[in-house]
Amino acid sequence: MEVKIGLEIHVQLNTKAKLFCSCPNPKGDEEPNTVICEVCTAQPGSKPSAVNEEAIKLGVLAAHMLKCRIEKNTYFMRKHYFYPDLPSGYQRTSKPIGRDGELLGYGIWEIHVEEDPGKYEIKKGLIDYNRSGTPLIEVVTAPDFKSADEVKRFLLAFEKGLSYYNIVKENGAVKADVNVSVNGGNRVEVKNVNSFENIVTAIEYEIKRQTRLVEEGKSVEQETRHFDEAKGITKAARKKESEADYRYMPDPDLLPIDLTTIKIDEKLLERPWEREERFQKEYGISKEAAEELTWEFREAELFERLSKKLNPKKVANWLRTAVKKQLNYRGLSFTTMPISDEHLESLAEMFFNNEISDDGMEQILIHLLDRGDDDPRKIAEKLDLFLMESSAIDEEVKAVIGEFQKAIEDYKNGEKKVIAFLVGQVMRRTRGKADPKKAKELLEKYIGE
Repeated sequence: MEVKIGLEIHVQLNTKAKLFCSCPNPKGDEEPNTVICEVCTAQPGSKPSAVNEEAIKLGVLAAHMLKCRIEKNTYFMRKHYFYPDLPSGYQRTSKPIGRDGELLGYGIWEIHVEEDPGKYEIKKGLIDYNRSGTPLIEVVTAPDFKSADEVKRFLLAFEKGLSYYNIVKENGAVKADVNVSVNGGNRVEVKNVNSFENIVTAIEYEIKRQTRLVEEGKSVEQETRHFDEAKGITKAARKKESEADYRYMPDPDLLPIDLTTIKIDEKLLERPWEREERFQKEYGISKEAAEELTWEFREAELFERLSKKLNPKKVANWLRTAVKKQLNYRGLSFTTMPISDEHLESLAEMFFNNEISDDGMEQILIHLLDRGDDDPRKIAEKLDLFLMESSAIDEEVKAVIGEFQKAIEDYKNGEKKVIAFLVGQVMRRTRGKADPKKAKELLEKYIGE
């Protein structure tokens, strides 16, 4: 069976306000119908404000991410359809801001900016307009996918790009309309599938359903279907609309937008996948490490700055393990962590220059995350976390050797595990302020003489 799959992906944008009014972009946990005004609920006589420039900039950035040709200008159209969650009776959607892109070799036809409708709980008959007017981008792919596995691979790369550029808002929805056809037959659209996992499941089901119909000699009807998440199946909803059904018209309340005035920061021109490859070549780190370090722009920037003065492999490991562990524990990311880049860099330098121990580094990191941004050196001084000078450790090592002669003899007789006990004694005498690696090195040196 020949399979063709195309996607229309909708991404809620990380803006402070809605698209055409000053209402804040809702977080999603507000009481129903509390983040609204006369514009986003289409009250009679209300007019949209100027388009949210932040949303247009994110749309252009997404177009760059997907290697689209960015248009010189755009304007908003009214797309008419009647549904309770759309109070005006039309949805404002821009003409394409970018065309003819690609990701992993799969074509991107166009990218639009548009407004989200409200939320309609059809079984309860309840409508919440908090979401109404939230800025979206719509990414329309070519029907280049041949299987659900190809779609999954594409979506994982797409998700990385959204994360790196901080395009999608925190806890924001990424949904897709999925178009599937087999053997050149009618195209079926599955609407509003609300997670990457569900998109893959919906595609797998729809391929099986259409293939069965063809094998039975039946025709596949062109229609719109909904995905039943609980059952993992699609259900018929209505006949598929054509473009003419939407009665598109330019919105007379909004001016055209000059896209040539929107410039992308030079630092953002390198896409995350390109940076991932460069990190492997330039810094000699593994593919796995490079993939992780380029999920967030801020994390990639931190790694690159630190690697100019410290060991890149050690820095990569530190960011991916010690730092990431504390962030994950608090539900934070590098983008949202309450620590300045300068202070995190200062902590890294203290740690890798052996001024503080592993435990001391972790204590300072926890202090920075839980008690607010502060100078790591001041925290180390306040908590007495700086490691001892080598000369002071040397004295304590000699004292331990003199006190534990039996352990020394055991070590010389081949019981090498005893060294851990002796290092522990040095750490006890110094109240944890000795560098354990230095203590072990000195113990082995003196015992071997």
